[in-house]
Amino acid sequence: MAASSPALASVPAPSAAGTAPASRPRSRLLALDGLRLVAALMVCLYHYTGRGGPVSASWHGSPDHLFPTLSRAAVYGNFGVQFFFVISGFVICMSSWGRTLGDFFRSRVARLYPAYWVALVLVTGASLALPVVVHAVRLDEFLVNLTMLQQPMGATRVLGVCWTLWVEVRFYVLFALLVVLRGVTYRRVVLFACVWTAAAVLCASSRNDLLNQVVMPEYAPFFVGGLALYLIHRFGSDLLAWGIVAMSWLLAQSEATRGLWGPHPHRDPYVVILIVTAAYGAVAAVALGWTRWASWPWLVTAGALTYPFYLVHEHLGWFVIRVLHRGLGLPAWATLVTTVLGMLVLAWLIHRFVERPLGPRLKRALKKTRGLPAVS
Repeated sequence: MAASSPALASVPAPSAAGTAPASRPRSRLLALDGLRLVAALMVCLYHYTGRGGPVSASWHGSPDHLFPTLSRAAVYGNFGVQFFFVISGFVICMSSWGRTLGDFFRSRVARLYPAYWVALVLVTGASLALPVVVHAVRLDEFLVNLTMLQQPMGATRVLGVCWTLWVEVRFYVLFALLVVLRGVTYRRVVLFACVWTAAAVLCASSRNDLLNQVVMPEYAPFFVGGLALYLIHRFGSDLLAWGIVAMSWLLAQSEATRGLWGPHPHRDPYVVILIVTAAYGAVAAVALGWTRWASWPWLVTAGALTYPFYLVHEHLGWFVIRVLHRGLGLPAWATLVTTVLGMLVLAWLIHRFVERPLGPRLKRALKKTRGLPAVS
């Protein structure tokens, strides 16, 4: 049987008043594209001015001395990753509605891999040219990185940010097997969100590594919050969906505060809670239709740049900083602005000459293969 029609099978149960909210037609939400770029820029500023380590060597000094004011805010930039996860829950639920498992698989592969492979080549090439910034990996490590499965294999990561892709991939697999396989409906998404939340809570204190790898208790609340917010966007507000959002926010702020504030003495836990709340609030504003006014065409480009920018900005940015600031003597602020703009230009080039031509071709090629079910 084909995937269930969202107009029939995905309508929530009648409310106490005896009515069910009607499904809203899917449309591109430009504000989400802008929010994705905001999250990417948060992470970028963290990697350039909010942390030490390799970037300090590139700056030839501590970023908090070069950017005393900016660095105090940039130390919170890594929470852009959690912001991404909330957005991802929303977008994956939206984009998988009415699609088969094969459609879902092809869209994810075509979206993730082309830009990822190019980023691997670029970062590896830069590491060979200037190994004082990032040590070049062995050939076997580079090859296993092409799979995007290097982290569970225990191999060295070429891209520092690719750990988040492994989190995303696990979310995709869970959602595909437990929801998309049978057809995405309101009830199935709600059931998935509730069961995943319960499993995350139960295994949070588990010492079973395999269980924790599958359930991801530290990240599950963010994805679940995004899923529930999309249900609110599609069907309208109801107590059950908002209850899932509230529960996921309560768990998410706890995970963020304990996991990401504790190791960093310069972070205020109240600011961490505020950032998590702002992330949920921003996506909730999109879900409720409060951002329809944000219809500028450039937001489409902003959304398109986000993924390649996220992939290349860290290590390649450190290379550029080292060359411009230490090598050519460009002032710190000029180096920072030039590096960020340069990474955005590179992201546009990857999108224009890699993602746009290769993504659709890869999707069409996968469609010709056998083995993935066309029905649910």
